[in-house]
Amino acid sequence: MGKARKREGPAPAGDSFPTQEEDPITLLSSKAKKTKKAKLDSELSLVGDPIPAAEARKKWPLRYKSQNKLKKGGVPESANGESGEEEDVLQAKSHYTQAMVDGVLYKLGDDAYVKADDGNPDYIARIVELFETTEGEPYFNAQWFYRIEDTVIKDYAQSAESKRVFLSEIKDDNPLNCIVSKIKIALVAPNMDLAAKEQKIPPCDLYYDMKFTLPFLTFQTMKTDNSARDSGSSSTISSESDSNNSTIDVNDAVAKPSKAHRREKSELYLLDLYSGCGAMSTGLCMGASLSGVKLVTRWAVDINPNACKSLKINHPETEVRNEAAEDFLFLLKEWEKLCRNFSLLASEEHPKQSSNSSSDNEEDEEDQDNDCANEGSEIPSEEFEVEKLLTICYGDPNKTKKRGIYFKVRWKGYGPSEDTWEPIEGLSKCKEKLKEFVTKGYRSNILPLPGNADFICGGPPCQGISGFNRFRNTKAPLDDPKNHQLVVFMDIVDYLKPKYVLMENVVDILKFAGGFLGRYALGRLISMNYQARLGMMAAGSYGLPQFRMRVFLWGSHPSESLPQYPLPTHEVVARGGIPNEFEVTNDESQDERRYGTTCRTDFQRYIRLKRNDVVGYTTTAAQNVSSPRMLYDHRPLKLNTDDYERVCRIPKKKGANFRDLPGVSVGPDNKVEWDQSMERVMLPSGKPLVPDYAMKFVRGTSTKPFGRLWWDEIVATVVTRAEPHNQVVLHPVQDRVLTIRENARLQGFPDCYKLYGPIKERYIQVGNAVAVPVATALGYSFGMAWQGFSDDEPLTALPFKFPSCLERSSSTHMEEDDSD
Repeated sequence: MGKARKREGPAPAGDSFPTQEEDPITLLSSKAKKTKKAKLDSELSLVGDPIPAAEARKKWPLRYKSQNKLKKGGVPESANGESGEEEDVLQAKSHYTQAMVDGVLYKLGDDAYVKADDGNPDYIARIVELFETTEGEPYFNAQWFYRIEDTVIKDYAQSAESKRVFLSEIKDDNPLNCIVSKIKIALVAPNMDLAAKEQKIPPCDLYYDMKFTLPFLTFQTMKTDNSARDSGSSSTISSESDSNNSTIDVNDAVAKPSKAHRREKSELYLLDLYSGCGAMSTGLCMGASLSGVKLVTRWAVDINPNACKSLKINHPETEVRNEAAEDFLFLLKEWEKLCRNFSLLASEEHPKQSSNSSSDNEEDEEDQDNDCANEGSEIPSEEFEVEKLLTICYGDPNKTKKRGIYFKVRWKGYGPSEDTWEPIEGLSKCKEKLKEFVTKGYRSNILPLPGNADFICGGPPCQGISGFNRFRNTKAPLDDPKNHQLVVFMDIVDYLKPKYVLMENVVDILKFAGGFLGRYALGRLISMNYQARLGMMAAGSYGLPQFRMRVFLWGSHPSESLPQYPLPTHEVVARGGIPNEFEVTNDESQDERRYGTTCRTDFQRYIRLKRNDVVGYTTTAAQNVSSPRMLYDHRPLKLNTDDYERVCRIPKKKGANFRDLPGVSVGPDNKVEWDQSMERVMLPSGKPLVPDYAMKFVRGTSTKPFGRLWWDEIVATVVTRAEPHNQVVLHPVQDRVLTIRENARLQGFPDCYKLYGPIKERYIQVGNAVAVPVATALGYSFGMAWQGFSDDEPLTALPFKFPSCLERSSSTHMEEDDSD
């Protein structure tokens, strides 16, 4: 289903974030010129011998042309011969390597404060070119630095970071008399250990370890080249001797993992926070597999029990935890303490961790007669004996209002129905059982320790920015408890320190309160010394018949390559995304069925793949890969009698909605009104055929209530509710809403992905999911970055398209028949 009106690809961040024209650094040149200090000629001059004319003309050819000549195609060259924007290039008489301002000697590569407007802090620049114009005026070309408050982060600037600046790629010409004073800016090796980094900062006025570029709001580790350090580009003469700047070869200070090391790591571990039913991590693992990297969702956390069960059904290898993210963070910290207490982390020879899930280690204990008390002691008659500890949590599982670490206990002589949650304080006599559990849990990796998770992904809910929230806190968004999960997400990242981070959220995170929450998220990553990149992606551009724009924030360890955003692969032409394979009625109650027909389209052929044929899926012996293909969750939310009567009267045509019902007319202003020529039509129940809420929705201008989708349309976004009262969710030719499976296909789930829970809960899981093809595209970008194949550009092309990318290369499913 669907035909798009335009191609939507990755886009820089939204309306509240700065454009190139709004960026403060781009305005520095004109402001500096307007506020320049009047200095006597004796106070400033270009000193020393000029650079030999032949050398200067070769290095800056456009500075020495009598007039600016355009390169072929009409685009002018910059001063050093590189293609630039259409602007005049200041002509030079000669170039120099030194200048004198107020009795202070400046060399190429020196850093300086540049005069700003009165009352504003002076600008910060690096001198990359010194020249005399044909009019005899001394000029310098500046490469500008950003302060934190000059970047998109703005107000989120920690006081400890007050000396940190970011090198920009913006350069322009300024009169020499704009220079105020010399400063010392040190290039510092990035370091995730903030304390160690601070100790290594040499004496300086300011320091930098990253560059900031406006496209996709990118903060990226400096990749230094000693031959070009002084200028920051190839447009200047090297002048390393006697420079006042402290330099470090970052490539030496932060070594990238060797290829051999990467080969030794056969699989990478992913932690999926706020996982829902697992769409984001599923897609990421698929995409990583397409790049040649094995990414495994090792842990997943969500507060919704039904979503957790859905994820576990489809990914039995994953350690799925049904708990609040805050409790998960507390548990991680206490788990590390337990591992240290039992000397699992203190020695290089501690027990080796494995990739096996704890669910694979539920075998009976070798010696079930071990007493949990001291060896040889007898259990008092009023005490029970612990057979084994089953699992661990942080919280209040017994609802006693006492939060802490609890263990689920299997009592000797009792079955699973008698298991209880016991606080760690109550197990003081069970040190051996406790040690046994922790050692076994450490070996099987039931919880991530700092450094264990290679990748963390998640979409922390920010319900405080919802337009449905009438009490939104626009002045202090983080004070709203509904936005607190963003803080928790970043706290978990800060604690576990993964190599890669990917956060997903709604576009309003960039708009609400001036984009405060988006700036906060970026600022937290940068303050932890992660590289970062922020952009938006539309699901329809990656193979789905829905628009669904979402924000994605990348973070990567300073020694890793920063992943790119994948370019669009589709223009969303009609593709039969929701084929009418057989009739489904409003009363349908069957949760699974055989297809009954063979595949008629490429979409059907790929979306019907068995689990063991889907790329990136981890299959286990417990899964019956030889079972026939089944279609799960193809049932709709059952409408009540009145709504069903209304739906049956909606015409089966493109654009049909409640406005087509008798008794409704549309005025010249496109607002609905009651048809005064007839009485109001009533249903058998005595209620009106056209409800008042439909007439009043969006002040009578909306066409959404009881709207039908059509075959050549795209869906704006798959929602969490299936009620037709204020959204277009009716099937084109059947009198019902779209089924759970039809919504799941709109999100790119393969048909083998089975959901768990009541009908409404399953709709919520699908509506909250990240579109699988979008996650797949991002997973591929991650895999390429992990292997060191990404460059500094923010965008990259994908070598595959959805849905054909779903197929595992060795699959032979195409020759099989789905019919009964």
